[in-house]
Amino acid sequence: MPRSPQAPPPPDAAQRRAAKPVIVYAADRLPAYDAAFYDNARSGMAKIGDTIVPPREGRAFDVPAGHFFRILSIEGPQVGDLNLWNAANLAERFFSGKTRAFNATHVSTGDRLWSALPYLRPMATITRDTLDWYGFDADGAGVHDVIGTRCDPYANRLLTGADYHHCCHSNLTRALAARINRPHREAEPHVHDVLNVFMCTGFMRDSHRYFMKASPVRPGDFIEFFAEIDLIGALSACPGGDCGETHSSERCHPLKVEIFRPREAALRGWRPPEVSAYASA
Repeated sequence: MPRSPQAPPPPDAAQRRAAKPVIVYAADRLPAYDAAFYDNARSGMAKIGDTIVPPREGRAFDVPAGHFFRILSIEGPQVGDLNLWNAANLAERFFSGKTRAFNATHVSTGDRLWSALPYLRPMATITRDTLDWYGFDADGAGVHDVIGTRCDPYANRLLTGADYHHCCHSNLTRALAARINRPHREAEPHVHDVLNVFMCTGFMRDSHRYFMKASPVRPGDFIEFFAEIDLIGALSACPGGDCGETHSSERCHPLKVEIFRPREAALRGWRPPEVSAYASA
């Protein structure tokens, strides 16, 4: 519910509230999305591998720089939590906060997923999204959010007093640990805030609290990315299913990750982006 004010409004309260909003980051200063380049690279690409992520589990996958990967709905409405790392340096990982600040609360075709400081470069670019028709609905909800974190066993224990081992945080930890062949305790600190793939979310208009609603995703829908650098990815098929009710839903489905190699000539002249040139003091 909305908070009750504790302090009386000052005489100039209306004037203060009327301050003009200013966009924090000027999108026109960012590298432009070159649709022609990515469309040409997609043309004639060949599938070279896939991974099935079972319900309420997580799996890791590798994507070489200059390749595409898709996350697909294959059996029923299901959301997924995505982590990305530089394959050569786990410290460079997906930065959901800066991605949100550069783009919006939800991402789609043409948006880039940025890496953490001090690297700050595009890790992946969204090149196709079969749910881009959804936009924002009457509740203010959109699809593919970079708002939420990930369901985790620590918050679950805090709120319910119970332990649950298939939260997305745990699934991503196990997936990364298996990929790098390290104990869970060493992999866990590398797990980070996610791109909530296919998840439909927003903020309540009265309280501004984060909400979720049933995802519009259906079998055959996908979101596609171009790997700007060599990537390790991990995807969790969330225990919330389509996140239309509660977590730990029995109505959960697998997700599929597909990897594609572009034809040889498609990337002529392309190179991975450099890390930030800022020289720290």
